Amino acid sequence: MEHQTALKGLVSTDRQHDSAIKHVTGRAEYCDDIAEPVGTMHAYLGTSTVAHGRILSMDLSAVAAAPGVIGVLTAEDIPGHNDVSPTGKNDEPVFPTEKVEFHGHPIFAVVADSRDAARRAAELAKVEYEELPLALDPLAARAAGGALVTDPLKLERGEVAPAMAEAPHRITGRMEIGGQDHMYLEGHIAFAVPGEDDDVVVTSSTQHPSEAQHMVAHVLGVPSNAVTINVRRMGGGFGGKESQMNLFCAVAALAAKKWNRPCKIRPDRDQDMTATGKRHDFVVDYDVGFDDQGKITAVDGVFAARCGYTSDLSGPVTDRALFHADNAYFYPNVRLKSEPLKTNTVSNTAFRGFGGPQGVVAAERMIEEIAYKLGKDPLEVRKANFYGDETDGRNLTPYHQTVEDNIIHRVVEELEENADYQARRQAVLDHNAKGGVIRKGIALTPVKFGISFTATWYNQAGSLIHIYNDGSIHLNHGGTEMGQGLNTKIAQIVADAFQVDFDRVKITKTTTEKVPNTSATAASSGSDLNGMAALDGAEQIKARLVAFAAESRGVSEDQVQFLPNTVQIGEEMVPFNTLVKEAYMARVHLSAAGFYKTPKIHWDRAAGKGRPFFYYAYGASCSEVSIDTLTGEYTVDRTDILHDVGRSLNPILDKGQVEGAFVQGMGWLTTEELWWDDAGRLRTHAPSTYKIPLASDRPREFNVELAEWSVNKERTIKRSKAVGEPPFMLGISVFEALSMAVASVNEYRECPRLDAPATPERVLMACERLKAGG
Repeated sequence: MEHQTALKGLVSTDRQHDSAIKHVTGRAEYCDDIAEPVGTMHAYLGTSTVAHGRILSMDLSAVAAAPGVIGVLTAEDIPGHNDVSPTGKNDEPVFPTEKVEFHGHPIFAVVADSRDAARRAAELAKVEYEELPLALDPLAARAAGGALVTDPLKLERGEVAPAMAEAPHRITGRMEIGGQDHMYLEGHIAFAVPGEDDDVVVTSSTQHPSEAQHMVAHVLGVPSNAVTINVRRMGGGFGGKESQMNLFCAVAALAAKKWNRPCKIRPDRDQDMTATGKRHDFVVDYDVGFDDQGKITAVDGVFAARCGYTSDLSGPVTDRALFHADNAYFYPNVRLKSEPLKTNTVSNTAFRGFGGPQGVVAAERMIEEIAYKLGKDPLEVRKANFYGDETDGRNLTPYHQTVEDNIIHRVVEELEENADYQARRQAVLDHNAKGGVIRKGIALTPVKFGISFTATWYNQAGSLIHIYNDGSIHLNHGGTEMGQGLNTKIAQIVADAFQVDFDRVKITKTTTEKVPNTSATAASSGSDLNGMAALDGAEQIKARLVAFAAESRGVSEDQVQFLPNTVQIGEEMVPFNTLVKEAYMARVHLSAAGFYKTPKIHWDRAAGKGRPFFYYAYGASCSEVSIDTLTGEYTVDRTDILHDVGRSLNPILDKGQVEGAFVQGMGWLTTEELWWDDAGRLRTHAPSTYKIPLASDRPREFNVELAEWSVNKERTIKRSKAVGEPPFMLGISVFEALSMAVASVNEYRECPRLDAPATPERVLMACERLKAGG
């Protein structure tokens, strides 16, 4: 008999990633590992050599005549629409026809019998340009007239002008916040195989299969039902594969259909970094009024973003930056404006946090300014400004959503105690008081992050579940696996629903053939949406099995209970396999399509009001650093984190997400610097020049805990909370600690106003500036 007292790998238990062993042994198959059929072609992009120019002539004869070249694709070869804009603004051509708008702008593709031949041939193009004026960053774009790629947003509540005028203290400032490259281990790739009639199947490394499907169909001029997109797994995504893969999928499909042969396109790392979008850099101008206790009375902020040459996802990214410009703090009177500026750089895109981190770091800068002005511990100022609840009226956001689940006070208080913050801060002050080359800093920063797509229609998901007559379960859902463990969590949910072992559930590749009209695996929503959709499918099949079991044994349905690998029907214990076989023989339908849509959310962008978020996730991080004031180099000595994931679906995977997000967030604010020269060329386009954190850069002591007492008040999957993006902002504690260490060189008399990233050069220059008196 199969009955067991303990099931393996159910919900809320530690379960290793379903592909963990395959990952570390190299047996996990990615797109580039798929065996290539005979006759497979390889494509490569030819790109512009100027950042802004009118195309006068383009001679590709040498490209076409190069060894191994099969042909060349330009805008003239597109049978459908020459556009892959994710928001339908028709501003992102596959290949431009008149103007290039950034250095490295793809203008054609070479198709050859080998990747090497295609790469070499792409260099032979002769293109003449009439060069046009450049605007490379937000301030230059603003000075050139401030062209916007999309409509700006304004959030406003209260009376800002009178509150600011009456404020006992007022500080204005500007902060520059750098971008970030996704640096996924697996770069962009698409592999298209033509089918009969209009059909084409594309395997790609994408977070958004449905969008890739629609874009390929749009470019080919065929209906979406002719295009199938498959994704088994990605080697990282972080938002960089939400819209940026549209171009690569379209090029591969165009070539496959034109020559009726399979085609693969995989840019090298340099081209991947120059031709695809990144995290938006921001310039934030802030004006904050506050009282003698450090309580904020008014905030006025303008968030100008380097969006690149098209809208891409810049609208929702800059919106979310405003949504998180309050972080965990209540602003009684507030006005926030976005400025999504057009620049002659690659079009920036989604990146973990989706604008939220830039908003949060701006909020922390204002808190820091207030603390230095008043001579207070920044943590004291943070606590004074935390959101409250309905009893004190301090629970309304700038976008008029009521914060109903506030636990930031408890999270911060627990971390303050567990990390021994007060004693350690005093030890840091004592150390710095002695002078010397090595200075220390410590900071404890909070996070409040809203969960849901701000585009309400994306908050839906589907699933497909089959139970075969041997009792094995086939699971498919609309989410994509990029190493985060989504498939593992969804399989745990299904196994838990049927009370069977995890190993009985087979997770299959994401494909538009099985679950249609899916949303991107983004906005931290993968488990929330797809987990509920999978549960819905499982419950449908369970209901049929219960009805059959009750009828076949002559008992009521409430006498049917699913136990570990067994179903109790009245007094009878029936193995799960046996019941499934019986149900099949009785012609019970053992397949179901599940569906879920997030309730309660709504958003009126024009009014700047609504409830864009279903709930909030909270967290806090305490970091201690040491800096060398002679070189600007630094180390992170210790980090303590307490993060809220509700009732965790899989604590060990969630801890891994928190740790990884923290390190990535720390990298964004410290070593990861994007740098363009005056000609608009990205010079940090490889690991040799773009520095992500190494294993040796992690905190020397790294303590991560989940808030096990937290339970989501909203009805999410098993009362869990999203974990993908919120912990990214925990890395801000390192940035704030570096600021304190720098401030010590002139006795904390002023806020150092570090811009991000705080590279060793910036830290050194800030130290020298403060030593010289400001």
